[in-house]
Amino acid sequence: MLQSATVDAIRPALAGRVAGSYLQPLLEAATARDVGPAALARAAGLAADALDTVPAQLPATDYLRLLDAGAELGRDPHFGLHVGERVKVGTFSAYGLILLSCRDFGQAFDQTIRYEALAHDLGRSSLVVDGDEAAYSWRSHFPGAHRHLADSVFAGVRVFGNWLAGARLPAPTLELMHDGGDPAGHDEYRRVFGTVPRFGAATNTARFDAALLARPVPNADVALYPVLQRHIEGLLRQRTNAPGIVEQVCDAIIVRLPHGQARLPAVALQLGLTPRTLQRKLADAGTSYQRVLDETRFALARDYLGRPGLSLLEITSLLGYQEQSAFNHAFREWAGVNPGAWRSGRHVE
Repeated sequence: MLQSATVDAIRPALAGRVAGSYLQPLLEAATARDVGPAALARAAGLAADALDTVPAQLPATDYLRLLDAGAELGRDPHFGLHVGERVKVGTFSAYGLILLSCRDFGQAFDQTIRYEALAHDLGRSSLVVDGDEAAYSWRSHFPGAHRHLADSVFAGVRVFGNWLAGARLPAPTLELMHDGGDPAGHDEYRRVFGTVPRFGAATNTARFDAALLARPVPNADVALYPVLQRHIEGLLRQRTNAPGIVEQVCDAIIVRLPHGQARLPAVALQLGLTPRTLQRKLADAGTSYQRVLDETRFALARDYLGRPGLSLLEITSLLGYQEQSAFNHAFREWAGVNPGAWRSGRHVE
């Protein structure tokens, strides 16, 4: 039986969305490297005209593919840093404005942690204060994604923080989980952050003097804060109380896979929809039933392969495959290696 903790852990990655405003810095960074929207979209497996206008939102998995495509087509090993450098108030969707009305940086961090989901489902922020030290951490919902994602998040926080302060803030002690790439390029990290991170860390964390949290935000319009907060709280309630069609389908698939009953007609019936209506709703959300099914299986497969007590045959059954060869073939299509190689740690993140 699938543990509920597993479902809760993979759901944000499977049903996650990214606001179009959060995508904008990526598009600008790609354009600056002569990578146009059509080429970027095609390289990410999207329709060539998918980015002709910035979508209101897109699946988080599409955003990651676009991030990878921008780095590859632009031949930019520091694409994530350059995306983060283009962050503005509007990048953070509706809650960007509330940051301008915060009395100090501590309150700005609190708003980011509470409302981050309005901008994206790529990961979540946290802040811990221990004596004189504050530690801001960001946990990715896509731990297999390479360094551009974490780089873009921390560069964005750094650049926006400097802008909010009206001055270059003291360099943090920065720890990142990825390997940092070619050491010859580490000066680019120093340019953006004022320091070279410690790579290969256990978490993505920036440590800094806790006194910074009490630093006032210059020219903050604190009188607007209650008005903006009421509005944004309403948006957050709408988002929390109304799970999207992708999330509903994902949950239904997860329950049905071990019983071999995850075909589209059965899932549509469970959701009280006709198959055609379900297909239309998923298309409106920018995806398809087969894509949700594949992404659900891939996420579950990675989780199961991390559990030594499960054999490959048992995993095959849990994922709804009748033959292990079918699972092996599908996993190779998703990950580029077979399940055994992934389990042994020979895959490349």
